[in-house]
Amino acid sequence: MSGDKNNGMSRRDALKLLGAVPLTGALHWTPDAVSRATHMLQQDDVEPPDTRKKFFTAHEDATVRILVDLIIPRDERSGSATDARVPEFMDYMLGEATEMNRVEMRGGLAWLDTECRTRFSADFVKCTDAQRRQVLDDISWPEKARPELSHGVAFFNSFRDLTASGFFSSQMGWKDVRYIGNVFNPNWNGCPPEVLRQLGVSSAD
Repeated sequence: MSGDKNNGMSRRDALKLLGAVPLTGALHWTPDAVSRATHMLQQDDVEPPDTRKKFFTAHEDATVRILVDLIIPRDERSGSATDARVPEFMDYMLGEATEMNRVEMRGGLAWLDTECRTRFSADFVKCTDAQRRQVLDDISWPEKARPELSHGVAFFNSFRDLTASGFFSSQMGWKDVRYIGNVFNPNWNGCPPEVLRQLGVSSAD
């Protein structure tokens, strides 16, 4: 089933896009690029984030927002990926990205829609939560995925990595892992004995 003129593309078109990049995935970023994107998201007083979109269409943005929150949902410890503004982080990264990165992201999102339309006759954003999870379960584990889903597997693994980069480079992500930075601790008494035992070493080593 083909999509509408604005949001969809055929399965063949989606696979053609994804076939232009290696199956190992092209969504890789330098620490400097992540740092620039993180800094940009801290400039809310300069310009509202919605006016700075560089890459995603409205339909792609809606897909990304659902997808990142399935990867990192809100829990009792912290907010979700969208709360940490991961979609905006991704949009900035893709706006500055190479053509190969752009092709993999756009082709991967298109693949997700065509797979959902094939299974459920609806784009990813219009599927139920259970339907979305069914598709993601099939592409989350490379060693278990069917060969015909290899393009989706490559995309989702890269997308999941980028989601984690966006979340854990945000202030919310820092708080989630309880990172306090390079702060002097006057009460540091060395590594706890139980940790040393697990490592098979002693404080005298």
